[in-house]
Amino acid sequence: MSDTTLARTAAAKPAFSLGRLLLEGRAFFALILIVAVFSFLSPNYFTVSNFLIMASHVAIYGILAVGMLLVILNGGIDLSVGSVLALSGVIAGALMQGVEMQALGVILYPPVWAVVVLTCALGALVGAVNGVLIAWFKVPAFVATLGVMYVARGVALLMTNGLTYNNLSGRPELGNTGFDWLGFNRLAGIPISVLVLAAIAVLAGLMLSRSAFGRWLYASGGNERAADLSGVPVKRVKITVYTLSGMLAAVAGLVLSSQLTSAGPTAGTTYELTAIAAVVIGGAALTGGRGTVRGTMLGAFVIGFLSDGLVIIGVSSYWQTVFTGAVIVLAVLMNSIQYGKGPRKG
Repeated sequence: MSDTTLARTAAAKPAFSLGRLLLEGRAFFALILIVAVFSFLSPNYFTVSNFLIMASHVAIYGILAVGMLLVILNGGIDLSVGSVLALSGVIAGALMQGVEMQALGVILYPPVWAVVVLTCALGALVGAVNGVLIAWFKVPAFVATLGVMYVARGVALLMTNGLTYNNLSGRPELGNTGFDWLGFNRLAGIPISVLVLAAIAVLAGLMLSRSAFGRWLYASGGNERAADLSGVPVKRVKITVYTLSGMLAAVAGLVLSSQLTSAGPTAGTTYELTAIAAVVIGGAALTGGRGTVRGTMLGAFVIGFLSDGLVIIGVSSYWQTVFTGAVIVLAVLMNSIQYGKGPRKG
């Protein structure tokens, strides 16, 4: 190999840059900083029990954020996930309270597994409606999901008259106990909700990195027209990601309702913004085609650990909103710095 070739090879390799390292690993370093600061401010923060409690809170945001990541990778947005979460919880609550069959004069109490399956199917159906509106009818994602957000929230309010379904633990004689298993049980000391989040994150990561669908998703999000010309089924990919987002919102609704053993139509308000924030903090580009499950999980933990830390040290809930908003703005700014220069990468 000639000296000229060696020189060119060396020049092609980017030199180590501390600023680039901090920029690309910002979510991880932010999480470390948050843990360090709140551990210093409160002796109750840095404990195993508190970390497990905070992780169970993060599970709700994290599950929503995985679905949101899939949509954002496709170059879209899903503003309906918070309302789908609420509607799913209300549906689950209604099923746990019993379904009255007036024609037969009986009340059916479905088992918990049936409640879970039906609720997830409902979430997937709502997500599919979003996908069809966007992929086939060319409705802008912002408008389509905004409309579905209001419809889902309205249906939840109509079903409950604005009230909350309480005491969803079920009764042994009716055979519908176990709904609170997701929210309160632990396996090897780890909350079930955290294990559910971990399983979803692993499956999503494998799907994005090891499957043809993952390659299609990155390609269609990076350049939909080019992907379409290359034979990628862009409409099917779009409908699928919105369907998955709706289903994961339903799972989050089940976890939240299980933790609270109640379901209300106002649950999940602004959760869609939190999910978007987690994805952005994790380094995904809102323009699509760039982002990872690992980064999104870090983003969800940044938001969750920050919010819980502010509660522990007694900061007003109003200031919590200010701090969370500031973190989101900073994350978007860093994304602009990272992705605003150089060629676009798929």
